[in-house]
Amino acid sequence: MPLEQKDCAVSEAEVKARVNGTNGFGMPLVGLPKIALPGLFGELSEKGVEKIKAASEEMAEALRETYSSHARSATDYGLKVIDISNANTASAIDFFAHLVGSKSVTDVFSLSATHAQKAFDTASAQSKDLWVLTQKLAAETGEPIRKRVAKVLHQGN
Repeated sequence: MPLEQKDCAVSEAEVKARVNGTNGFGMPLVGLPKIALPGLFGELSEKGVEKIKAASEEMAEALRETYSSHARSATDYGLKVIDISNANTASAIDFFAHLVGSKSVTDVFSLSATHAQKAFDTASAQSKDLWVLTQKLAAETGEPIRKRVAKVLHQGN
């Protein structure tokens, strides 16, 4: 069969070797069976490209989910900070209003101690609320990526 009619690509070295009647290493060609490797490699590379494309699409979807989840959680966190700030401001104004209305030094000390205890308890509760929101944000942000990576790895098996 002439070289021009061959279905698969042939390198320049192979063409020169066949023209010379050698295998490219100076040894004469022996009638070895021809194996259709280019078709096999083409099929394998096609499957590889399809798997890479599918994995890429999965990761893009995971990033979209992560961004959406992160935006919601970050908004919840920001709103909680605003609520805390509002509550703390109202508490401080209330404390100063009572402080201005005090009649004695003993009232001032009593109000200050009461306010300090209340502020400490409130700050502890607020910190706990923010910590819960932070944990939720971290979990919700990482979950879509974890699920998609597990799916892609599972498909690879």
